Amino acid sequence: MIINFKKLGKSFKFAFAGVKTIFQEEHAFKVMFFWAILVVAAMFYFDLPLTQKAVLLLVIFLVLILELVNSVIEKVLDFVCPELNGQVKTIKNVLSGIVLLASLGAAVIGLLIFLPYV
Repeated sequence: MIINFKKLGKSFKFAFAGVKTIFQEEHAFKVMFFWAILVVAAMFYFDLPLTQKAVLLLVIFLVLILELVNSVIEKVLDFVCPELNGQVKTIKNVLSGIVLLASLGAAVIGLLIFLPYV
């Protein structure tokens, strides 16, 4: 198996362009990323065990990835069905609910991990 580094480089270029776009266009992602940075900083400040760091990183990436998926599906819905109808609104609300539940779960996990240290 030969790796085509030119293709791989292009793939990374497109991926970074997507991340740049999400930072420019999605306020919710920026807020979540800010909180993620704070949690990572606290994780090292309190010198948490490796397993707790891994759990925190896992839930951070889960929430950020779900927010990205939410944003992509909403953009597709806006493109396919520009007029907001009941079904599109319901889909968008459920997507937001998914991200909200993941965020609440991550917050609870964070509290369970950090409360003994404060």
